[in-house]
Amino acid sequence: MRDPRVERLPRAGIREERLRATAGLRGGEALTSWRGLSGRRYVVGVHAIDPAVVEDATDAVLIAVQRSGDGNATVVDVATPGAATSRRSRLRWLARMRIRGATEMHVHLLAEDEGERRAVARDLAERSRMSP
Repeated sequence: MRDPRVERLPRAGIREERLRATAGLRGGEALTSWRGLSGRRYVVGVHAIDPAVVEDATDAVLIAVQRSGDGNATVVDVATPGAATSRRSRLRWLARMRIRGATEMHVHLLAEDEGERRAVARDLAERSRMSP
């Protein structure tokens, strides 16, 4: 017999959690957040699918996102390009994300080092990419 006090609640999946504090802000970068499998929250900037976003992205976690007509967002893929990742490689990754249905690019800049960026990527995607 199981002890009901010890039963764990099922983990919620990876999900976007809109930031209410930024709802009324004008101008500047749109912000939202993602809740990972661990329960940690990651604040991200929201960008269009644009080569300029990934061309110079280093020290960042890139989250390719598909937003449906009803506003729900799902992670398509996650990448953590480093300084050694070529521009060509980044642009190929972006092209693959477009083909897979990504409509937005979310960028997390608050991870302090490569190990932390990899941990964020693992938390936000079952199969995260370490470089695009």
